[in-house]
Amino acid sequence: MNWRKSSYSNPSGGDCIEVADYMPSAVAVRDSKDPHGPALTFTAAGWRAFVAGIRAGDFPTAP
Repeated sequence: MNWRKSSYSNPSGGDCIEVADYMPSAVAVRDSKDPHGPALTFTAAGWRAFVAGIRAGDFPTAP
């Protein structure tokens, strides 16, 4: 599986996630600091909706 770091991740090694588009119908997300830890899996449609919500500002940001 090929993982890529999110373009929104902190470049200095802080809050980073990695995304794997490993199947046409699914997307996996994991914490880049724990590459052998668990990953969340989204349907492709669910991932698109989540990303659209982030871009639209639907989720509060951390302080």
